[in-house]
Amino acid sequence: MTTEKSGIKRRTFLQVLGAAGVGSMVGAVTRPTVADAADMKVGTRPFGRTGVQVPILSLGTMFDTGANQLLLRQAVKWGVGYWDTAQYYNRWGSEPGIGKYLAKYPQDRKQIFLVSKSGHRDAHGLTAELNDSLENLQTDYLDLFFIHAVDDAEAELTPEIKAWADKMKSSGKIRLFGFSTHSNMAACLSHAATLGWVDGIMTTYNYKVMTTDKMKRAIAACHNAGIGLTAMKTQASSSWARLGSEGAEGRALAKRFLDKGMTKEQARLLAVWTDERIAAICSQMNTMTILKANTEAAANQARLTASDRRSFDAEARATAANYCAGCTATCQPLLAAAVPVGKIMRCLMYARSYGDHFRAQGEFRDIPASVRAQLATLDYSTAERQCPQKMPIGRLMVEAVEELS
Repeated sequence: MTTEKSGIKRRTFLQVLGAAGVGSMVGAVTRPTVADAADMKVGTRPFGRTGVQVPILSLGTMFDTGANQLLLRQAVKWGVGYWDTAQYYNRWGSEPGIGKYLAKYPQDRKQIFLVSKSGHRDAHGLTAELNDSLENLQTDYLDLFFIHAVDDAEAELTPEIKAWADKMKSSGKIRLFGFSTHSNMAACLSHAATLGWVDGIMTTYNYKVMTTDKMKRAIAACHNAGIGLTAMKTQASSSWARLGSEGAEGRALAKRFLDKGMTKEQARLLAVWTDERIAAICSQMNTMTILKANTEAAANQARLTASDRRSFDAEARATAANYCAGCTATCQPLLAAAVPVGKIMRCLMYARSYGDHFRAQGEFRDIPASVRAQLATLDYSTAERQCPQKMPIGRLMVEAVEELS
């Protein structure tokens, strides 16, 4: 779809980009006319074989939702009714802010597919955090409840977890159950597809990982098993390049899509939405500008050409060493200490690619002090040799200590 077809010329579109800033326009593919913008609605897709339809755009709420009530209200009006939160996000006030909204607009609850997550892996801890989430959110049920940040599904999705999920479903406290993962995603998805009791998964999924053979097989297995899939980390942001810095490949890619009236970030979202097995993209949208831009992207779908996809593939190969693909089962066991390499890489990504040093520093400091104290002295050479992305792991661990401690 061209910008002319949606009622705005390319020159005007690029002027809007210049005024709003490329970062704030992430996800906007075409801008509808002012009249259309008031009426735009995000479409829906089936969430696996659960019988539930969900909006293709999910509101990530790792921010102070209590101070952003108008944003939540507008999200509902535009059909962005898949809301993703977590116990962990409460350091930013996420769940209580959503609860404040639902207390004021209880009629909107039926329009919202509400998701929260727990970091626990035992029935007692899961129950405590689920009950706390329900209280925070001012609701008596969740549409979907995730175990947060699974990196070894075979070890973590135990019979105890299954029994707990079945019990909570029977009690009416949750409708669906699943997990989120941004490490060892293909292995986690592949195992989940064999279980028969996982309803939904939120996974890292972007143009840098979606074309790998392992991920292709994993997504197909989950789709065939009827599991609903939500994509996150769809921008494939660099784990260590500085905000605003990009090589020749990145600049060429940016020009390619700007010439079509979209940014490369917008095209990255399209790359994921093109895969119709993905029910939704979860994006953190903590400003009205970002919410509007992403909603416009979802409401004005366009297709990438084969040439566009080849350009993405070429850029992915050229910048592989900038991006941690989350295959921590490869590198972490080779280290002399239990270093959460994947988490530290994400911290660097938040600080350098997102420009969110506060969040990066907070998550880095969650790592035990005894582990952080060893980061600058460990030998990473074996892990670096085995890294499929050929990332300079040792150097990045040292830089993380220097920047985030």
